[in-house]
Amino acid sequence: MRAAIVLAGALSLLACAQQPPSGDGGLPRSGIYKVGKPYQVNGVWYYPAEDYAYDETGIASWYGPGFHTKATANGEPYDENEMTAAHKTLPMPSMVRVTNLDNGRSVVVRINDRGPFKPGRVIDLSRRGAQLLSFEGTGTAKVRVQIMAEESRQLAAAARRNTPATILAETEGPAPRPAPRARVEVATATAAPPPAVSAVNAPVPPPTTVAGAEVGGRFLPSPVVVDTPVRRRGNIYVQAGAFTVQENANKVRGRVSPFGSAQVAPAVVNGQRFYRVRVGPLADVERADGVLTQILQSGLTEAKIVVD
Repeated sequence: MRAAIVLAGALSLLACAQQPPSGDGGLPRSGIYKVGKPYQVNGVWYYPAEDYAYDETGIASWYGPGFHTKATANGEPYDENEMTAAHKTLPMPSMVRVTNLDNGRSVVVRINDRGPFKPGRVIDLSRRGAQLLSFEGTGTAKVRVQIMAEESRQLAAAARRNTPATILAETEGPAPRPAPRARVEVATATAAPPPAVSAVNAPVPPPTTVAGAEVGGRFLPSPVVVDTPVRRRGNIYVQAGAFTVQENANKVRGRVSPFGSAQVAPAVVNGQRFYRVRVGPLADVERADGVLTQILQSGLTEAKIVVD
């Protein structure tokens, strides 16, 4: 088991060591709000966005000892014992629920870093997160990652108060607002009107729907595990792409057929019909990694590992 843990840690370091330099540059240690511009790592382009409908399956990894206490991509100190994670494109900070699709264990983590950049990984959890989802020893797990929209908007609104205007300017679209709160009015004949409060400087309350606490100006989810019903041992596929034109999907299916059993699977997403080209099911993560590498080398750079 010790050898497995060491190997898992080594693989995690290899994945995260490729992150773009993130030094804090004198930024508040409570972190800033950051989406960021498109960036490239090892020839692959990533496009950060405020995606409050994010819901994906894939393979999770974890990172820890080599990054403990260092600054994350949004300037927060990384603590391998906190409930945090790295994601390639989601806003920082944001909050996501991660569910282990093999055992149904589910946790909530705060996104505050960029990564993982090993192909085929959808999220990089802190060591504590991996422990609670029961994959610290194996190094990887099949997971579902779902953004918590309202809670993430509240985190974003709070973090914006510490964020330089030059960084906020990189984010397109309106500023995220905290979730609506119940309004309480007290009737009294002698009450004076409350003083005006600047909306920009007004404190933003932490989310109330998630167990957690303010730590150093940051809201951190508590290490709470929820057992959820899941279809155990979901199948692993490499998805080469998703197309709105079936003819294009059929052409790509022909390109990836040498790498394994390939099929075109129709799907409807937000009312739009797509034709997903997938290779699989594959026996395990190692086999999926090998097929993904072959497909990426063939020029299909949008390929990814999914669990279904």
